[in-house]
Amino acid sequence: MKPVIPKTPDNLASTLLAAALALPMMQAAHAESAPDKGLISLKLLDYKDSQPGEERVKVQASALKIMAPLSDEWSVGATYVTDSISGASPAFHSYGLVKLRDFRRALDAEVTRYFPHHTLTLGATASSEADYISRGMSVQGSQFSEDKNTTWTAGLGFANDTVSASTGRIKGENKQVSDALLGLTQVMSINDIVQVNLGLAHAKGYLSDPYKAFDKRPDERNSYTLLTRWNHHFDATGGSARLSYRYFGDSWKIRSHTFGLEYTQPLGLGWSVTPILRIYSQSAASFYVDARPEMYPFAPNPPDGAQHYSEDQRVSAYGARTVGIKLAKQINEDWQVDVKYEQYQQRASWRLFGSGSPGLLPFDARTVQLGLSRQF
Repeated sequence: MKPVIPKTPDNLASTLLAAALALPMMQAAHAESAPDKGLISLKLLDYKDSQPGEERVKVQASALKIMAPLSDEWSVGATYVTDSISGASPAFHSYGLVKLRDFRRALDAEVTRYFPHHTLTLGATASSEADYISRGMSVQGSQFSEDKNTTWTAGLGFANDTVSASTGRIKGENKQVSDALLGLTQVMSINDIVQVNLGLAHAKGYLSDPYKAFDKRPDERNSYTLLTRWNHHFDATGGSARLSYRYFGDSWKIRSHTFGLEYTQPLGLGWSVTPILRIYSQSAASFYVDARPEMYPFAPNPPDGAQHYSEDQRVSAYGARTVGIKLAKQINEDWQVDVKYEQYQQRASWRLFGSGSPGLLPFDARTVQLGLSRQF
């Protein structure tokens, strides 16, 4: 488990990149000793989003991950991420583009101790950019059964962040996030693995966006996440399907659903192809102020007497779809290369289980990712 790193438009692409570097979410069981080989992996990502008639944010990001066994009982790992952001971000709703440019560096390190029936991992994170500094630490333990078919996982994380704004409007505001994880991974058969994770998080401090007009959010946020995953291998085709569902809820009254499906098909000679589909939907925060396009270029005033309010599209009600494809080549026993393309589309009318927020412009994004990894 790693401490929660806040998702903002400026680090959205690097969040995707960090997820791409993560180890497979389900393994049959944790090893009783450190891996026999180390791993070095490099990912390069190009991200661009847009709204009708306007290009918005562009991100070029890179991530280098290294994992190495120190002995039969110890291993260490580290991930170093950099991203360069440029373009424009909306000042309110999906309107009023404001120029932005930033550069971020992030380091994530961990050490793992292997015992006969469990593992213990200690981690630390640090990231820095012109207007945001984050430091965090985490601990995670896993316990597996004698037959190695059942694995319980628990973890705790804490992050301490400093929020500023290049405009000088906000400087040195504090934000703290604590989170906890409890998970169960179960081997159901030779072809099936199921996982269930429950996550809880508590954030306090400065939680508003310092660059948004009319954005004053509560200084506390409690959230919970339920994630279920199922991996199934098909003997007939040699392929594997990965299905997932994630439910998220918080004290801001945001409720979201994420459905994911991937299918990896070997093609021979070390090649494989993976189509990707994700469907997302969320309700609006209780303090979200609806857009009024007839007032553009002016933002609507918050309701009289409102203590909290936001006109940020990210806390509105909407739905989104992501389609993608990944092509990978296992060059030999140690080397692998891959390329992935994803197209993301967001529309208010695509919200599931309710209506979307009115007056929002369509939002589109695409990512291209190249990867190279080697075992040693």
